[in-house]
Amino acid sequence: MSTDLKSLIQREAAAAGFDAVRVTSADAIPEAASRLAAFLADGRHGEMAWMATHAERRKSPQALWPQALSAVMLGLNYSPAGNPIATTVAANRAVISAYARGRDYHDIVKAGLKRVARALQAASGADVKVFVDTAPLMEKPLAAAAGLGWQGKHTNLVSREHGSWLFLGAILTTVDIEPDAPEADHCGSCRRCLDACPTNAFPAPYQLDARRCIAYLTIEHPGHIAEEFRSAIGNRVFGCDDCLAVCPWNKFAATAREIRFHARAETDNPSLAEILALDDAAFRARFAGTPVKRTGRNRVVRNALIAAGNARDPALTEPVRRLLGDASPLVRAMAVWAYARLADTHAFRLAAAVHGVLETDEAVAAEWTKAAEH
Repeated sequence: MSTDLKSLIQREAAAAGFDAVRVTSADAIPEAASRLAAFLADGRHGEMAWMATHAERRKSPQALWPQALSAVMLGLNYSPAGNPIATTVAANRAVISAYARGRDYHDIVKAGLKRVARALQAASGADVKVFVDTAPLMEKPLAAAAGLGWQGKHTNLVSREHGSWLFLGAILTTVDIEPDAPEADHCGSCRRCLDACPTNAFPAPYQLDARRCIAYLTIEHPGHIAEEFRSAIGNRVFGCDDCLAVCPWNKFAATAREIRFHARAETDNPSLAEILALDDAAFRARFAGTPVKRTGRNRVVRNALIAAGNARDPALTEPVRRLLGDASPLVRAMAVWAYARLADTHAFRLAAAVHGVLETDEAVAAEWTKAAEH
């Protein structure tokens, strides 16, 4: 029965477009709970409070669903056609992480998971539940236990066939399916991912401090980005692929077969000026159906202002100046920082006289004060 179910799962996964599928037991990651507890105790989750709130349920699949016996782990390749960090040297363009340049993976992966889960349920009579990065389930340790790959020194999953470019989905089920063997760690002495990080977000191999991670800062972090990270962010406006892109195992990864993951014109590293000009309605229209939309206009424009300040391109001075009076304090604060780096002294003093003296938000007022002192 277990062998037949595994063959069925493999056939349905291939038909649904998945590039990899393996099975592990629901109790296969007992060490994950202690690693998660240490991560949270050190505060390395930053302001992602949901990680701590659901820590008890996150520690194992059976804490989330006690009846679960097996976890079917599936991977969908999203490898970009070219080097995703090549545009980090084009200072006046907005670098968007490879995973977010196409359609939102949640929709695509979930549709495929449901197809596989329905077939599994029909054949076994077992209960099934599908998960795509939206529930307290530790997909990466489970994927490693199932043999889809291993967690590299950058803490992300690495596959010998697909490098660092796999979207993960999971099906938990009450049927007991023979597990596959886990994958060995093939990182060896390599530390390219650790050395590539612009903000030194890895305290040690296999450890991440999200508070220093550009992906966290530009996507998850809801507030003002600390000045110590702004220059290092460069022109990364949504996420960061540096540690993923330098992995040697990527040489085996073929470009994603799923064309909906391919870059769209709207998200293919557009000009900073285009991003800076977006109001909320234009932002929603431009990024509809992509992961960028979920982060919201204010955070993305905040990030684009940091990139504009780093670019030192005079052509961006006026687009930045217009945002000094934006309705969002998040945007205004970074507009002050960027304008101070772009405008001449006279123009900055004039702007300070118009906007700075009227500012009521403490964080934005502090940016005016710091900029004036410099």
